Amino acid sequence: MKRFRIALYAVAGLLVFLLLVLVIFMAVFNWNLLKPTINEQVSETLGRPFAIEGNLDVHWARDHEAEGWRRWVPHPTASAESITLGNADWGKAPYFVRLERVELELSPLALLGKRIAIPRIQLTGPSAHIERLADGRANWTFEKLTTDTNDAEKEKAPSAWTLDIGTIGFDKGAVTVADEAQRVDVALNVTPLGKPIPYNEIVGGAVGKRNDEAAAPQDYAFAWDAKGRYRGQALSGEGKIGGLLALQDAAIPFPVQVDLRAGNTRAVVEGTLTDPRNLGALDLRLRLSGDSLGNLYPLTGVTLPDTGAYATDGRLRAELQNAEGPTFRYEGFNGRIGGSDIHGDLAFISGEPRAKLTGDLTSNQLLFADLAPLIGADSSEEKKARGVEDKQPSERVLPTEEFKTDRWRDMDADVRFTGKRIEHGETLPISDLSTHVVLENGVLSLQPLSLGVAGGRLDTQIRLDGQRSPLSGQVTLKARSFKLKQLFPTVETMQNSLGELNGDADIRGTGNSVAALLGTANGDLRLLMNDGTVSRSLMEIAGLNVGNYLVGRLFGDDEVQINCAVSDINFKDGLATPRVFVLDTENAVINIAGSVNLKTEGLDLDVVPRSKGLRIISLRSPLYVDGTFKNPSPGVHAGPLALRGAGLVVLGATVGPAAGLLALIAPSGGQADQCGPLLEQVKKAP
Repeated sequence: MKRFRIALYAVAGLLVFLLLVLVIFMAVFNWNLLKPTINEQVSETLGRPFAIEGNLDVHWARDHEAEGWRRWVPHPTASAESITLGNADWGKAPYFVRLERVELELSPLALLGKRIAIPRIQLTGPSAHIERLADGRANWTFEKLTTDTNDAEKEKAPSAWTLDIGTIGFDKGAVTVADEAQRVDVALNVTPLGKPIPYNEIVGGAVGKRNDEAAAPQDYAFAWDAKGRYRGQALSGEGKIGGLLALQDAAIPFPVQVDLRAGNTRAVVEGTLTDPRNLGALDLRLRLSGDSLGNLYPLTGVTLPDTGAYATDGRLRAELQNAEGPTFRYEGFNGRIGGSDIHGDLAFISGEPRAKLTGDLTSNQLLFADLAPLIGADSSEEKKARGVEDKQPSERVLPTEEFKTDRWRDMDADVRFTGKRIEHGETLPISDLSTHVVLENGVLSLQPLSLGVAGGRLDTQIRLDGQRSPLSGQVTLKARSFKLKQLFPTVETMQNSLGELNGDADIRGTGNSVAALLGTANGDLRLLMNDGTVSRSLMEIAGLNVGNYLVGRLFGDDEVQINCAVSDINFKDGLATPRVFVLDTENAVINIAGSVNLKTEGLDLDVVPRSKGLRIISLRSPLYVDGTFKNPSPGVHAGPLALRGAGLVVLGATVGPAAGLLALIAPSGGQADQCGPLLEQVKKAP
């Protein structure tokens, strides 16, 4: 027993002696003698020139911030000054990374388990030049060339040693990014704040609020600013960050503040980054504003429609290590687009084969003018107000602006939108809107697009196939129970009417604009209206100059009761031809025949009245309308007209069109059906 104690004391004494020798050796040894060896070995390993040009030193110190017995265990702390890591041979910058000084702590006990544990690294005066070429070569990727097969196999074999880095501290520094692949050319500078700013003083408790067990966000310690270009747009920004980047403890949040401008788009971000080593998660407050949502596409790759000026404020969460792909959620945001409010939740998954946008959006008060840019129907004045170049030809009425179908194939979407109330003055009585937008592999569908119109509903199904060039489109439409007194709220004589408007349409076409689609349209349109009035004042309110002329010629300045108006129009290759187009008024039956060419916007119509009984109307000869949509030319036929078209009552009509229109008869208020007899007359006409 005595010998065992003596042996134990001897071993302990030897260990203490060796430790003292090691401490003395490390204290007195000139570590600069190792610089050539270190420089050579690192250069060979990385395939880049590496140099420690300043002093290299190692000393022992205790970690006073550690707990328990660990604070009494000394550990070596290494420091090096004036360190440079060279750039790739194709790089334009003079170096990749340069440091004025680096100091790191090493945990000696971890070496027993083949683990290189560095609890803390402090970087002084860091600067870096980050570069990537268009072909994908990046200067942050190190490729050591080797011709030895055995060496290559050794490099592929996993190392038995692991590297753990705790926290990284830094002070003022500079970084330049030149990325040809992403079209980025930005210079970033980081400088210490004069005094740290508490996290809650800038962000508050709404964002980044954590439970009691989680670490609180650290103070803001540095200010940063950036300037350059991003994807062709001028970029500038500023903000604040924390001073200690925790790599080992993913629960320690790193505070971030960003105020970034790219072109006319501005993003303001406040919140935290957690697990930065793995780009784990973001929890931010995001305020976004700009001239048009469409301008976000070159910046983010997210396909959004062209709109008026917008601004939103919400909470952005990101799960960057999601198995389906990095996921970004913009939750509970509120904002405006043009003069309309917008609220909801969106999620964007940057996965394969395409990114996907999903969400639910609501607008409590939606201005109809803000919807016009979505279909290319905004006026020249509205485009000018939004700073958008008007490409509409002066001689055309139908919108010719092309859909940007190339963007449709970049991502998928599944978004529901509800507009609870739509504002457009008194002349357009649209009350509400709801739609389900689905974009999948270049095919855009609105299934359905439903609007409340004049006390009734307009339900449509729209499908645009952007996979084809030109795209193909199909629209099915069902209009039911449009109340005429609500459809024309400013026409006094309509306010006593119980009449309704109903209609169906199924139209297909090809083309990359509204004008092109209609110019190749094939399909049918049926409309039926009962119990209304018509007058020159009504045409003036509707802005129909030709209609004003025709009504004046037919009826003078009087209000005329319309018992029923029916139309069944066939579309073939953009040519609209009425099978039946009849207005039954209190003193005449009026037939319209001819055609409308949607491809050329040409008009070629005849308007033929037939007086009822002995009632004398103001026109004894038929009318015509020719010219174009932009410049129509109405007039009176000089002589008797050889009536044309199967749609005229006086010449008879096929049973098919009349039977199709019978399905639209839905008299309201219990009044007599005035369209049924007219359609029966059409079917029985000789």
